[in-house]
Amino acid sequence: MNKQSFLSILAAAIIIASCGNKDDKAAQAGGPPQIKEYKTLTLQPESATLYTDYPASIQGQQNIEIRPRVEGYIEKIYVDEGAVVKAGQPLFKINAPEYEQQVRTASASIKSAQAAVSTAKLAVNKVKPLVEKEIISKYELESAQYNYESAMATLAQANAALVNARVNLGYTTVTSPVNGVVGSIPFRLGSLVSSNNAEALTTVSSIGNVYAYFAMNEKALLNFTQSAGSLAQKIKDFPQVSLLLSDGSTYEEKGRIETVNGLINTETGTVNIRARFPNPRGVIRSGSSTTVRIPKEVKEGLIIPQSATFELQDKMFAVTVGKDGKTKNTNITILDSKAGNYYVVTSGLQAGDQIVLEGVATLKDGTQIKPQNQNAETVYADLK
Repeated sequence: MNKQSFLSILAAAIIIASCGNKDDKAAQAGGPPQIKEYKTLTLQPESATLYTDYPASIQGQQNIEIRPRVEGYIEKIYVDEGAVVKAGQPLFKINAPEYEQQVRTASASIKSAQAAVSTAKLAVNKVKPLVEKEIISKYELESAQYNYESAMATLAQANAALVNARVNLGYTTVTSPVNGVVGSIPFRLGSLVSSNNAEALTTVSSIGNVYAYFAMNEKALLNFTQSAGSLAQKIKDFPQVSLLLSDGSTYEEKGRIETVNGLINTETGTVNIRARFPNPRGVIRSGSSTTVRIPKEVKEGLIIPQSATFELQDKMFAVTVGKDGKTKNTNITILDSKAGNYYVVTSGLQAGDQIVLEGVATLKDGTQIKPQNQNAETVYADLK
């Protein structure tokens, strides 16, 4: 490197250092702060559907305990736990040979009774012409007829005994009374069972329709019951409700509220409500934990994104921007129900107010910002 080149590089370095020192001094002297840009929105009335979620438990339309009618040992188990069964489908076979013996005994008794009836009828037919010819007295005919009637009664008793024996024998095959799903089976092959067992053989849940039970607080119940009309009419006019499954997905069938318990639980301050949902494909099982989602239509309300709010000391705030570009933290109140990721404001804001959409928790009163007003359709894209 020659002397002239070295001097040129040295001069450039001195100039750069000098500029840096000037910039540092300007910053230390308190130059004008940089005004940040923030996305904002001018509020206008909007319409939306709000949703309130309630944890719910599912029960089948019928949960039927299957119990044996006769005593005996379990010989066969035709189904497994969780199996879908039809009404009349065999579930268990109970080994009770005494009932088979009763059928054979009753059948034999019928044959004996039929023979007795035939004999008594022959006696009547034999005595009757003799009485008509006054060869023997009427007493003989009456006695023969009584014997015939007695034989007929014995035959009827034998028939009844056979029917009863067959019914008892039929009880050795335990069938499902309804279409449904088999629950747990606590007994195994060879277990001795009877109608006196504390545990049922199993439970069959009819799940063609399922009931979702959930609790509504007293305030929400009051809002529901204050409208005009009878409770039955309010329930009838209530919009269809949705069901959220345990994986967060929405169940394909809509349901309807059917009953509202007349008593408020004094310990929890809630009232139990039942909603019915069709379950044609058996997707929902009894005992499932789900969520009932109740819709509510809001027309011409002030709706803001959750990102435009922050909480401080149990109060909700939004940040408004004045015409001078300075911010102000504004205390707001909102409805308990949400419209997705949006709140409905009931007080604190009004149409025409400009609010900051993001980063509001770090903004202090009087902060100068550069508003970047956003299109309402873009802001509410998820709401429509």
